[in-house]
Amino acid sequence: MEKIPEQREFSGKKIVLYGPESTGKSTLSRKLAQHYHTAQIQEFARGYLQDKYDTTGKACEYKDILPIAIGQRKLENEATKIAGDYLFCDTDVLETYVYCMAYFNQAPQELISAVEKSTYDLYVLLQVDLPWQADDLRDRPEQREEMFTLFKAALLKFKKPFKIVDGMNDARFENAIKAIEQTL
Repeated sequence: MEKIPEQREFSGKKIVLYGPESTGKSTLSRKLAQHYHTAQIQEFARGYLQDKYDTTGKACEYKDILPIAIGQRKLENEATKIAGDYLFCDTDVLETYVYCMAYFNQAPQELISAVEKSTYDLYVLLQVDLPWQADDLRDRPEQREEMFTLFKAALLKFKKPFKIVDGMNDARFENAIKAIEQTL
């Protein structure tokens, strides 16, 4: 089976939008990329798992974890070729790790190694203060605080730099910019 690619070198700053479902990662990564006139990476898992659900009716399985991590890393590596001073990542392999642990209580060693080797300048951990938006894939509306705690614990475990960002609509965007500017 294909391996998770190594991270491609990037001379700018890599920022991961990170956190539980329905916290605005995708919207915020797009807005930040527009604000900083640079590239952003979409979440690979969303398309991969939506296609799986649409064709088989099945949700994520343990065997999907490595293909998701591989796909996310490939998107990231390709984006480094076109990004400016910043690259905004809508999730990363650490996010995949958190969900893997939450759903399967284990993670492939290859994924753990990729998390340990991964370097980002900042993780923007998004608070669960936005209203829940249901879809085919989201399934834990009552466990948002618990999931937030798991996401934060993973950042601490793997010693990743992070700032917690909250706020509704424009305030969330402005708070993210402040976190980026203060950190980088």
